[in-house]
Formats: sequence, structure tokens, C-alpha cells
Amino acid sequence: MWLRVLGSAAGGGFPQWNCGCPNCRAVRTGARPALPRTQSSIAVSADRQRWFLFNASPDIRTQVESFPALRPGAGRATPLQAVLLTDAELDHTLGLLLLREAKSVELHATAAVRETLCRATAILCTLEAYCAVTWREVVPGADTPLGGGLSYRAFDVPTSKRNRFGPGREHGRVVGYRLTDETTGRTAVYLPGVQELTPAVLAELADGDCLLVDGTCWHDDEMIRLGLAGKTSRDMGHLPISGPDGSLRRLAALPAERKIYVHINNTNPVLLDDSPERRTVEQHGVEVANDGLEVRLTS
Repeated sequence: MWLRVLGSAAGGGFPQWNCGCPNCRAVRTGARPALPRTQSSIAVSADRQRWFLFNASPDIRTQVESFPALRPGAGRATPLQAVLLTDAELDHTLGLLLLREAKSVELHATAAVRETLCRATAILCTLEAYCAVTWREVVPGADTPLGGGLSYRAFDVPTSKRNRFGPGREHGRVVGYRLTDETTGRTAVYLPGVQELTPAVLAELADGDCLLVDGTCWHDDEMIRLGLAGKTSRDMGHLPISGPDGSLRRLAALPAERKIYVHINNTNPVLLDDSPERRTVEQHGVEVANDGLEVRLTS
């Protein structure tokens, strides 16, 4: 199984267009070593011929062009087979509209996510006006063949984040995916949004070979400290990395071969290659993803 990190930043990317925080200033000016990043998404394949996209970021065109394996063949034949969504957040779904030139799109999403895309944001209705959309309902806990030698099992990720689009289904608002290469038995977990590492969520991570996990903020009050927002990381649905209840301590204890932070906010100091926070993460055996990072899981 191959996993390609197409975008490693949280919503807004890095640097964010309207942000002058120390990180964004540093990457713009080159004052500190740091790489620009696009918004969160990965591509997964068991054969490097057929690829499955996890979340469709607004930066999808740039991401496809930056990865030759995703570029079209003759005519408009594309190696992209389907899109799987972890939630209905705009930074994970706006890219669907950029797929409208396709003859058809196969979309895997929970009923709750589909409801938001239809009734609230109208993204799905708009896409359906341009091309055929086949919806495959994601049912947490169900083992599902994906094709191309891959299967997945989604798992529910509890969240108390305010539903921006009003009342709706609560179950299935956010999911993670456990991916299995049917030939080798190797597994990877994709979890770009998690508010709390509950026992049930930790159980999904416990024996994964590669874990790609939410690394949005370093401090819970990071945005407040910088005067950029009045919400904590947890208020936004994301467990911070640091602190006694943060994600780093939990991830460091897991036996996975690769443990990688994705969905990293522009304010997070781990984005700076020379920061103490980056060194702390790496000393705990966890990596910080950059766009273009590839992981190969072999037998």
C-alpha cells in the first residue's frame, strides 16, 4: 500500500492568505526554515495504478498536478477512482466542485456528511448538476471493499464541535478510516480530525502500521494566545499536541511503524523546521507531514 500526503495543512493552508502570525511571516520571508503547505488530503493505492482520494481540498488541482501518478492518461482517463470524506468541513469538500468535469464521481460519505453537503452547503447538489455522482454510504464499523486491493473500515469520532449548519444528524459527523491492503494485510489509519482520543478511538490506532493523525494545534489556546480567535483547539474539534492530555504522549506510546501528524494549522510551531516543538515531536518518534510525503507499507 502506498500513501501520498497531497496536503498537510489545516484549512487555509500555510501560509494562510490573511494571516500575519509569526509562522506565516517566517515562511513568506524565509526568515526561518519552513515549507509551504496546501490543505489536508491524502491519496492511497495498493497498486500505484488506481488511487483513492481522502478528502477533496480546495487545492486539489495543484495537488494532482504535483503528483504524476494522479495525472490523466489518454483523453480524460484518470487514475482517481473515488473520494472518501471524513467530514463535511469546507476544507475537505470544496475540492469536489473542482471535479465537476469528470464523467462521474464515486463518493463515500456517512449519511450525516451527505445530508450536510446536500441541504446545508449545497456542494453535492451543485456537483450533481455537472456530473453523475454515485454515493456509497459509509457505515462506521463495517468492513467495506474499496477496489484495487484495498478495503476500509470507518469508525465514528465523537465531537462536541458546534454544527455550523444547524441541527442535523450527530452520529457520523466525523469519522476516521482504517485502510487495509488485502494482499499484505498491512494497515493505515487516517484521522485528520479528532477532539479526544477516547478508548474506542485509541483501539482503532493501537495496531495500525501507519497512523496519520490530527496535528492541528500545539497548544489548546494557541489561537487565543496569538490574538487570532476566541476559540480553543478543542472548541474547533481538534485535540492539541502538547500537554498531559494532548495527543503526543498517547501517540508516542503506540507501536506503529510510522506516526505522522497531518492537518497542521498555520499557527502551529511544529511547522518551523528549527523549532523546539518540532524537535520534541521528533524525539517522541512522531513525524510532521509535508506535502509530497510518501509512505510505502510492504509485507
